[in-house]
Amino acid sequence: MTPQAQAAAPPNAAAEAALEFVRDGMQIGLGTGRAAAAFVDALGRRVAAGLRITGVPTSDATAAQATRLGIPLARLDEVPRLDITFDGADEVDPNLDLIKGYGAAMVREKIVALSSDQLVILVGPEKLVEKLGERGRLPIEVLPFGVALVRRELARLGLDGELRPGPDGRPLATDNGNWIFDAQLRPPLDARALERAICAWPGVLGTGFFLGMADAVIVGNGDDVEVRQR
Repeated sequence: MTPQAQAAAPPNAAAEAALEFVRDGMQIGLGTGRAAAAFVDALGRRVAAGLRITGVPTSDATAAQATRLGIPLARLDEVPRLDITFDGADEVDPNLDLIKGYGAAMVREKIVALSSDQLVILVGPEKLVEKLGERGRLPIEVLPFGVALVRRELARLGLDGELRPGPDGRPLATDNGNWIFDAQLRPPLDARALERAICAWPGVLGTGFFLGMADAVIVGNGDDVEVRQR
């Protein structure tokens, strides 16, 4: 066993199930967050055993983790197309529509997901909801200069929100150098209409809505795994 494999976490049932989608020679998008990190650990063990893949990370944190595990990486502009992306989510509804972004990487995650032939999501049962918005917030990545506009326009829609603070108390900066504005949601809501409205405002880079994008969701609960497919 290589040092990289020894550094990886113990096997995770959902992450191991996700590896069933992986084939030798694939170009793979690597998401951000706890579920994605568990998959990257599992992938690292498989790479150490001889699997040949190339990963495209969605955040600096994921890139650092993959590098530690010996996973070959490329930039998105260096690969013609990704075969599949693996990521987590913060909400999953019965239609496999998602809210992401609690980890503040949703814009890069969306770019990588839309550059892929498939998007596979890994979650625990606590992330399953009947209606999007049940957990109460929608992350929005905003240019710092545009925060006042976004706050005002959200208020016109009857939605409150606040800038997400970082560890130092200042606004949390994404890997893109922007800020995250967490809008408060109250379901039921028309996610597609809200997505269109918010993304039309200058200064908005993207929201945490991932609508009609997931091809499969792997729900892991201890050793039990359920695969839901669109």
